[in-house]
Amino acid sequence: MMSNIPNSNTEQFVEERLIVGLFTGSLLQHKELLDMLEDVDVRHARQRTLLHVGVGLGKTDWVEELLARGADTDITDNSQQNALSLAEEMVRQFPDDVERSKVLNLVTLVHRRDQVILHRLEASSSRSTDHVTPVASPECDIASLKSSVDSLRREMKSLVRQLSSSLEELKEQVCGRDALLRCLEESVTSTADDVTCIKCGLIGEASLSQPTSDPARARQECVDAMMRKTQIVYGSGVDEMRKMYETLYEEDECTASIIKFISGDDRVKVMVDFESDCIGRMREKVVELDGIQGNGTRFYAFCDIESETVHLGAKVSSDKDEKLVRSELAGALSQLSLKLVFDNEGRPYGKGDVEREREWMRAIEEAEERRNRGERLDEWIIYALDGKTLKAKVCRLAAAVPGIISYDGPTGRAILQLQAPLLFPLYSNNVMGTLLASAKR
Repeated sequence: MMSNIPNSNTEQFVEERLIVGLFTGSLLQHKELLDMLEDVDVRHARQRTLLHVGVGLGKTDWVEELLARGADTDITDNSQQNALSLAEEMVRQFPDDVERSKVLNLVTLVHRRDQVILHRLEASSSRSTDHVTPVASPECDIASLKSSVDSLRREMKSLVRQLSSSLEELKEQVCGRDALLRCLEESVTSTADDVTCIKCGLIGEASLSQPTSDPARARQECVDAMMRKTQIVYGSGVDEMRKMYETLYEEDECTASIIKFISGDDRVKVMVDFESDCIGRMREKVVELDGIQGNGTRFYAFCDIESETVHLGAKVSSDKDEKLVRSELAGALSQLSLKLVFDNEGRPYGKGDVEREREWMRAIEEAEERRNRGERLDEWIIYALDGKTLKAKVCRLAAAVPGIISYDGPTGRAILQLQAPLLFPLYSNNVMGTLLASAKR
């Protein structure tokens, strides 16, 4: 089905589409991509596998399918969590979430099955060597057994790929004309994707921006692009600015999706003052989303929708640490990304998308109900609810997601789930996937 994609880029194409699919699509829409995946345990951001992502999102159908395809529950990410420990943490954070409980049961059963197989292999090895003079330490025996299990796992994955390939060939032979039509559709889609990568150079020459399979290089390209869009108006802070972009890229898929999209849009400008914690010297007056005029000295960061420019006061002080600076930058960049990707004055949905508009209105209503009951809410959410118009409220509420996640790190998602349960799924399903699908890098 994907023979039209260049061989060197096929695997990366499949992996990226599957990550987007986990956030935005159903399993049935992406089974063919899973069939094409060379290694179901391939690592992504923060050394997470597809299984890690599926468990974190509570996607029962995805987790079940990945486990059936041999996904390893013992692989750990950068935080030393495997699929089982992550599933247990998700259930602790969201005890009332039925889907996350189902995910934990699935992962636990497969993990136990793998442990039983390993123990039986160890016992079998022990019995076979009862009357033989030992020539290796128990540690070596266990390491050898684990290696055998890993080899068996790889062989099973290879057999699954071969079977999937055979089924694809059979399906093409049976489908006849329909198969040709699908191939034509894939060819057109692939060509359209290639065309979107073409960038006009400064001297008018066209250059094709090829995707890279190296995660470090991909991050470097995005950060370099962001630095080219950034002008440090006061002070010096090139290294600090680069570090902020790198952290936003690496910290979470939510903030990474913003950087990946923004870095490929030539309209974006970022103005920074490293000698002040506010934007007053760069913008004396600002007009907020609800039309209210304000003084720039009251804003740590500000997104000017009309000029497509983000202003940032980046000085670290006793009242403003690095996390807060980064959080303000993430929120402002998020507002600009929404304006550029949806072309609807900064709203997190397209013009005329009545269904999405209603969903965001429900998220606002839920947050306002919680505030009226006296429940504790993050300052980002309170700032959104204080907007004088629905437009201001919905734009700020969307920006609250990356703002909170950037400030609170790994616990940011838990805070969002606790304080505004409708908000993060709405952002991840409707915004993150759109940003990634529209990113040019």
